Amino acid sequence: MVDSDDSFEWESDGDAEPSSAPALRNMDAAGPSTLVHQDSDDSFEWESDGDAEPSSAPALRNMDAAGPSTLVHQDPNGRANGEAPPNSLVEGYVGMGFTIEMVVKGIKQIGYSDSNALLELLLTYKAIGDEAAGNCSTSGLISQSVEDDDDFDFENWDGDDDADGREPNSDDSGHEDFPQEMSEKDNKIKSLVNMGFAEDEANRAITRCGVDASVCLLVDSIYASQAAGNCSYMNQSEYEVTDRGFDSFGVRKKARLMEESKKKMKHYGSGAQGSRSSLDGNHGELMWLPHPMVGFNLPTDRLRSVTRSLPKQASGPPYFYYENMARAPKNVWKEISRSLYDIEPEFVDSRFFCAAARESGYVHNLPIEKRSPLRPLPPKTIFEAFPHYKKWWPTWDHREQLNCFETRVASPKQIKKIECALVRSSNPPPLTVQKYVMDQCREWNLVWVGKNKVAPLEQDEMEYLHGFPRNHTRGVASRKRYKCLGDSFQVDTVGYHLSVLKDMYPNGVNVLSLFTGIGGGEVALHRLGIHMKTVISVEISEDNRRILRGWWDQTQTGTLIEIADVKSLTNDRIASFIGRFGRFDLVIGGLECEQPALFYHYCRILKAVKSATARM
Repeated sequence: MVDSDDSFEWESDGDAEPSSAPALRNMDAAGPSTLVHQDSDDSFEWESDGDAEPSSAPALRNMDAAGPSTLVHQDPNGRANGEAPPNSLVEGYVGMGFTIEMVVKGIKQIGYSDSNALLELLLTYKAIGDEAAGNCSTSGLISQSVEDDDDFDFENWDGDDDADGREPNSDDSGHEDFPQEMSEKDNKIKSLVNMGFAEDEANRAITRCGVDASVCLLVDSIYASQAAGNCSYMNQSEYEVTDRGFDSFGVRKKARLMEESKKKMKHYGSGAQGSRSSLDGNHGELMWLPHPMVGFNLPTDRLRSVTRSLPKQASGPPYFYYENMARAPKNVWKEISRSLYDIEPEFVDSRFFCAAARESGYVHNLPIEKRSPLRPLPPKTIFEAFPHYKKWWPTWDHREQLNCFETRVASPKQIKKIECALVRSSNPPPLTVQKYVMDQCREWNLVWVGKNKVAPLEQDEMEYLHGFPRNHTRGVASRKRYKCLGDSFQVDTVGYHLSVLKDMYPNGVNVLSLFTGIGGGEVALHRLGIHMKTVISVEISEDNRRILRGWWDQTQTGTLIEIADVKSLTNDRIASFIGRFGRFDLVIGGLECEQPALFYHYCRILKAVKSATARM
């Protein structure tokens, strides 16, 4: 803690700069009502599915420090960073594990009004060491979809379609950030090309993942696309047990690709910033992953008996459950495990639970014995889930399961190119056309809806495969529904892990749900028949909160309290909730590897919950 008598002298070496951090509302509990909406404005603004969708990612500034204290921020009250910050602010960062000296250095460099930027800088300091801190930088990115040109050249292709469905004469005057976005895209393409990837592969990866995606995520996307181009996801029955365990041609192929990926990431890590090791996911060797990715056990698993022991300080209750993308860099998983009591991650591919892949890692302290699957059991193949597609499915499309869902879908231009290629070809089409079409179908999870006609899955079909009820996300714009679902838990997978709570809590549970999304964890508990007495949900997206509220109103009788800003969930507020509702039985959450600051909030909040529970 910081002594209240400690004083610091703050120096300002530059002009004040207003903070660009988005203003987030603090949503306090609104009393004992069964459903508590803490947003002061509960009005619904329904959006047309055809409306354009602006980027919601905040535009963060680059912070390449040219010298000590050269960039000065100004808070909303007009105080520049030449003035000392409140001791409570310094105490908060010290409580998250940073040293006083590190916090002082960070505030002197960029001020303290932009808490997200400051936390990112402190994480960088912590990762690279204080001596090198003056040379570090944190890049801010702008998320915006950029349409790329496919490298498959069709004869007489006219190309009059504009990308993303925009009209040729649409006004681009509002795109002031486009040069910055293109500069960021060019830099990432250059990095990927330097790692040995082709420029068109880099372009396609950025189109799939977005300009704001980390280099690590782009590398993983390229290798996933390469693996999909050579072999589709196989049935569980295609794996065979050898003296070394599970094996298959597809597994060996993916293993070779991963080895190549590791080498290239290691080479990339030897550059100017190669020593950086943090949760930002931009650098580092990729994590070794088990093959097949079946976790500690499966509902039908009779081949293995896995046991594990947890450190005493990690034992529940409260139980905690944290998800991250499996193909995060090794240093990311190392830091996640270290921060969560050195617990070994459980890596699971959801294709063993449903008809679509989703490779995730879960760090948790739940028991792993006596698990049970959600009922009814979900379909495991495309035709089991959607038998009507079989009518138009060509014999040369051998897919039985879908790949991991993206947060965006193929554009009309891409769909039209596929149709033109098939119409101009014989039946069956030449192998070159087959390969092009299959690469696109695997990359975008396209299904056959007519003769020579493919289309993305509908949103309700994605809901079904994810384990959500029909129309769960209805009420927000079409493209936002795809994004919400692409970022969500796979309910059947999570439900299998959470099933151990049913017998432990016959009278229901109190849940602290961090970064709730559209409520995958809550839907899993509901489908398990576990009553949720109280859920404190922390979720910044208004669309996601709207979806969760709508589902809760229709299905639940417990108390829901929604909080938009995780930073407003202070230790005192956590203790107040525990005093009001009783202890939390489950702390659940999940993020992608390129959101390190929020992960540390998860750890901070879990620590506060355990501390407050111990005092009861």
